[in-house]
Amino acid sequence: MAEYSVTHTTRYSYSEKVSHCQNIGYLSPQSDARQTCSPTEISVEPATVVLAEHTDYFGNRVCYFAVEEPHTELVVTGRTRVTTHAGADFRQQNAPAWESVADALRNPADEQTLLASEFTLPSPFVPLSATFADYARAVFTPGRNILEAAYDLACKVREDFKYEQKTTSILTPLSEVFARRTGVCQDFAHFCVSALRSLGLAAQYVSGYIETFPPAGKEKLRGSDASHAWFAVYVPGSGWFDFDPTNAKAISEEFIVTARGRDFGDVSPLRGILFGGGKHVLKVEVDVNRL
Repeated sequence: MAEYSVTHTTRYSYSEKVSHCQNIGYLSPQSDARQTCSPTEISVEPATVVLAEHTDYFGNRVCYFAVEEPHTELVVTGRTRVTTHAGADFRQQNAPAWESVADALRNPADEQTLLASEFTLPSPFVPLSATFADYARAVFTPGRNILEAAYDLACKVREDFKYEQKTTSILTPLSEVFARRTGVCQDFAHFCVSALRSLGLAAQYVSGYIETFPPAGKEKLRGSDASHAWFAVYVPGSGWFDFDPTNAKAISEEFIVTARGRDFGDVSPLRGILFGGGKHVLKVEVDVNRL
């Protein structure tokens, strides 16, 4: 078990005044069987005319706010405390062969599997691809345990792809990510989700945080952590199991889940519309501190 304080600060600086803006944010980690979260304190500068929270279609906590005061800088900060557990060890699960899971998703026999079957479909950032399916079949061999294969897919992506910042953006097609074999965590998560769905399996895009550690003898720098992304695969009767292709591991207590969706577009930490602003500079700082 581990307990963390999480602070996520997003700062927009504009070259011209913004007359007003409306935004939604996924800044509130969710409580589930693996983690327990305190209510998230969300502060916005300048002051908001409305700040509300609701639960979205996928069960995530979403805040909505509007600022009507003219401004050249917008600062949004979410603060929360989270207690996490390692979760179930996928190696100790008597998981079925992946082909039988694909069959069950095509013909759902219960409500949970019916809901999960939505995650077999393509989504705006995750197309289906025969090429990606062929890549995954190197580990999804006939009759293979689905969780062992999903873990090996995460390890294969970690080995075959290079983590390199600023080589991609959210608009970079997955085909280009695959051709270059470079990207960041959201690219690797999207790629694995696409490969799994292309095999007929249900896969979620998961957004959250991971505790990072400084080099030996060095202090952890303020704001040195970052948002993180990984994928989850569904097993009928057992639920969702999460794997991180960036680090080639099943998630453990240092992972904090914020939101789950079809892809990044469903769970972007902050997005919205504004009037004015001109050019802008974005700076994000995340601190995940073990208490």
